[in-house]
Amino acid sequence: MFVSYKWLQDYVDLSGINATELADKITKSGIEVEGVEKKSEGLKGVVIGHVLEREQHPNADKLNKCQVDIGAENPVQIICGAPNVDKGQKVAVATVGAVLPGNFKIKKAKLRGEESHGMICSLQELGFESKLVSKDYATGIFVFPNDVEVGKDALEELGLSDEVLELGLTPNRSDALSMLGVAYEVGAILGREVKWPVVEKEEAAEKATDYISVKVEAKEDNPIYMAKIIKDVKIGPSPLWMQTRLMSAGIRPHNNVVDITNYILLEYGQPLHAFDYDRFGSKEIVIRRAKDAEKIVTLDEAERTLTPDHLVITNGSEPVAIAGVMGGADSEVKNDTTNIIIESAYFAGTVVRKASKDHGLRSEASARFEKGVDPARVREAGERAAQLIAQYAGGTVLQGAAEVDELSMEPAVISITLEKINTLLGTSMTVSVVESIFKRLQFGVELDNETFTITVPTRRGDITIEADLVEEAARLYGYDNIPVTLPIGSANPGQLTDYQIKRRKARRTLEGAGLYQAVTYSLTSQEKASQFALEARESIRLAMPISEERSQLRLSIVPQLLEVVKYNNARQIDSLALYEIGSVFFKRAEQELPEEKEHVAGAITGLWESHLWQGEKKPVDFFVAKGVIEALFDTLGLADQISYRQAEINDMHPGRTAEVLLNGEVIGFIGQVHPTVQKDLDIKETYIFELSLKALAEAEVAPIAYQTIPRYPSTTRDIALVVDQATKAGDIQDIIEEAGGKLLKEVSIFDLYEGERMEEGKKSIAYSLKYYDPERTLTDEDITKAHDKVLEAVKEKAGAELRG
Repeated sequence: MFVSYKWLQDYVDLSGINATELADKITKSGIEVEGVEKKSEGLKGVVIGHVLEREQHPNADKLNKCQVDIGAENPVQIICGAPNVDKGQKVAVATVGAVLPGNFKIKKAKLRGEESHGMICSLQELGFESKLVSKDYATGIFVFPNDVEVGKDALEELGLSDEVLELGLTPNRSDALSMLGVAYEVGAILGREVKWPVVEKEEAAEKATDYISVKVEAKEDNPIYMAKIIKDVKIGPSPLWMQTRLMSAGIRPHNNVVDITNYILLEYGQPLHAFDYDRFGSKEIVIRRAKDAEKIVTLDEAERTLTPDHLVITNGSEPVAIAGVMGGADSEVKNDTTNIIIESAYFAGTVVRKASKDHGLRSEASARFEKGVDPARVREAGERAAQLIAQYAGGTVLQGAAEVDELSMEPAVISITLEKINTLLGTSMTVSVVESIFKRLQFGVELDNETFTITVPTRRGDITIEADLVEEAARLYGYDNIPVTLPIGSANPGQLTDYQIKRRKARRTLEGAGLYQAVTYSLTSQEKASQFALEARESIRLAMPISEERSQLRLSIVPQLLEVVKYNNARQIDSLALYEIGSVFFKRAEQELPEEKEHVAGAITGLWESHLWQGEKKPVDFFVAKGVIEALFDTLGLADQISYRQAEINDMHPGRTAEVLLNGEVIGFIGQVHPTVQKDLDIKETYIFELSLKALAEAEVAPIAYQTIPRYPSTTRDIALVVDQATKAGDIQDIIEEAGGKLLKEVSIFDLYEGERMEEGKKSIAYSLKYYDPERTLTDEDITKAHDKVLEAVKEKAGAELRG
């Protein structure tokens, strides 16, 4: 938003403060002023001249020799090449010694043998951008109205003695997209009154409703629409002061009617549009959604195809404008226009934004409708425009307006206490200070003890909650006045949760065992989503997957780890030990979001140990993988709560797979990948595990119990038992531990034999048993008695025989 300092003075008293100081105050109050442009900077010596005579240059076809009165004793001769220079014109003359933009100095010169004492200037030569210059003067010099005084400072007349503030507005501050909105802001900052434009109605006896009617079919998109009729207008240039104000704001002048609609847009922030009544095509205005593939030729002479997403103004049959965006060429105000319709309306920002984006039409009007205009100004802006058109275009305003108004928009009413404002800001403002701030903003204020009830005018649609009022109080009080304070309150040291501690322990244990952390995708294919899943649940498909390979949320981490193994094996990395702690996802009935659980999984393949110097190599087997997770259980204090059970799981080796149980509940598995799966993936013998980390972390752990080192010696007895091949070594160990009583402290397996000299269908398992009593030295009789109970138990319960 470009704000003219001189124009702003029409609405608020700026005495005692210059443009730079004002910019600083506005910035400190919360609206950034990105720059202040002094339009006359570097310019001097430009006056208004009167062309007394013009004749063809004797030695050049495209040059003119002019005698120009510049307010001095005698006229001066100036050679001018502009095609539109002529006798009787009032023009801008850069006198000898003048300085133009770019530090271009005017000197006395001789052009084709004729002396030239100055230069007749175009607006571009005085620093105006070409896109802002009226088409009438785009290729020539600028001609002033006849009522200007010869010899007067031309820069003053052209508004170049002004300064322009460029505001960098955030989307919520659409109220400042108008001169009046900025005036309210400046008035609040300086504590000065805002002067509102006086709208004087001078209307004819004829009624506007006798000439036009309004019907709104899309009332949600257009709740307010007003059409005023003005007859007998004379199209011509707008007043020079209006043209210069428009150009300062970045808008190109056209003619008096169009310029007035743009002037009101800048003054009130309310976009208007003028239609040629005689070219409109009917006496009815109908506002509706466009029909599919409906056409309109807009003011830029482009034919545009509409859709039902676009709101259009029609004459009852055909579109004459895209609402809030651009008018149609057929009803455009032209030089021969005599009767006009002035449209002032409130259009929904969403529908305007859609049309603006679809057609690539971004205008000052659409920008304001998108961000929201003040519905309270719709009618007044239309009346103000009619007044100015009657004044500067000689029109007759018909009585009243054809309108539809079904918008019920009440001002926001918000209550807040003084204590809350001061608490949030860390200030100690008094009731009178806060009350003064809200009154300077021209908000309605009711005070009950220290509670403020604020009525927010509709122009400030950005203020809806208590926090917005606190922000207003802060910025008007002055951010520089808010004291710097340290937070008050108790501070607690940061710490990890119990779950986070155990997850970190799990990661460190696995890495300490030699596994490398992997991070894989949570998205996988339909085929792999349920592979190796701990729970038989339905997988979740993405609504818009990037590919079928990444279309499902995983139920297991293992398939992704096997892909990593495959990738590395294909690159001759045969020995690999990986783990991942990550989430798996389960579908929940009647709920959009999935259930997310954290698992820990691993994959180990190749050589576990390789000592080439000693010629030792140890390949990975089931017990290596089992040892890794047992180390994890021991770290988490769960070793005594864990048990294993042989299992048959899809895609796992049937004889080398076990379920892992925590207090009897299955929490995972461990085993070898099935040979056929290994072959399909083209990987070597690989062992995997996957456990529910949530179950491990949430399991209750008994407190650590310390005991003294035994003072008395222990005794070890080894036994080798012949059992059926189907008998599980773990079951026998449970029997031994139960039968050994309190003297048996440790049981461990140290040998397994199957082969020659062993009866078919049998196997030999050797156990080492350690006996001791912390209170005394055991006798042979004590040990033999306990050991015999063990032998009897394994014979009776497992059919085991001592191997001879």
